[in-house]
Amino acid sequence: MANEFLKSLEDSTKKAVEFLNSELSNIQTGRANVNLISDVPVEAYGTKQSLKQVANITVTDPRSMAVQPWDKGNTVQIESALRDAGLGVGVVNSGDVIRVTIPELTQERRQAYVKMAKEKAEEAKITIRTARQNVWDEAKRAKSKSEISEDEMYYREAEIQKFVEAKNKEIDEILAAKERELAEV
Repeated sequence: MANEFLKSLEDSTKKAVEFLNSELSNIQTGRANVNLISDVPVEAYGTKQSLKQVANITVTDPRSMAVQPWDKGNTVQIESALRDAGLGVGVVNSGDVIRVTIPELTQERRQAYVKMAKEKAEEAKITIRTARQNVWDEAKRAKSKSEISEDEMYYREAEIQKFVEAKNKEIDEILAAKERELAEV
């Protein structure tokens, strides 16, 4: 039964870490990265779709990307969506291909991105704390129903806490890596 509690916690925390990685991949680092624009919503065929569903995105050099629509009729909508996304990138329509350039990051912008990354990391930690509390509540319910002993309940609390501390350390390492990436010139 102890494994059930940790398994539940592991599933929740894994999702939180995956979400953090996904969110941090969308934070601009001054280098071209397909993830920066791949989920920009584009109005195409009467519905909103992500850019990756209507175009091919390639990194052409460290500061630029090329977006080639699969249907040339969507070029104007894609260009408009990229401009309106508020990503701070340059967008140039050269006919068949839309060029996206990543500007050099200013120190002020880098600090804003670091702050944003820290907020995302804190959200992930809050999710993990919530999952820990839910699992701890399950352990207390099991104790109250006499399914486990009091010693077993406190043993589980210690195991849960060790697991949460390891996940928080993992989040801190992910955040530190992103901060280093943003600090690079």
